Amino acid sequence: MYILRPDIAEDEVTNHIDKYNKLLEEFGGTILDSQMRGKRRLAYQIAKHREGIYVQLSHQGDGQHIFKIEKAMRLSEDIIRYMTVKQEGPLPTPKPSAKSSKQADDKENPETKVEPKEKQPVANADTSTSKIDNTETKENAES
Repeated sequence: MYILRPDIAEDEVTNHIDKYNKLLEEFGGTILDSQMRGKRRLAYQIAKHREGIYVQLSHQGDGQHIFKIEKAMRLSEDIIRYMTVKQEGPLPTPKPSAKSSKQADDKENPETKVEPKEKQPVANADTSTSKIDNTETKENAES
């Protein structure tokens, strides 16, 4: 994962993605997936930037190429942060987002259906106090 400066034009972002994908392949890695995650607000300010363009790059290799690609990222002024994480085991499959599945359902059923809310039993204040009053009255009557 690496974060690009937010003031970079979109065509330059694609150029950076292509650049690091090619570097990775040149250094002996295999690209599994490359996704631009978009511009997001940073948790804290980095190099006077409050936002950044996130790019996720999943790759496979023997590990010798990581030092070289991280060095290239370190020397670039357009990358404000990068992080490499080793993952063991099978790669996770991308899950569809909740927004996209909801939009797909809306497209399939253009009529909006309003389903009634289930009726829940509501304790009436009058009935609950009358039961208490009846119990007290019975106790008083028995004494």
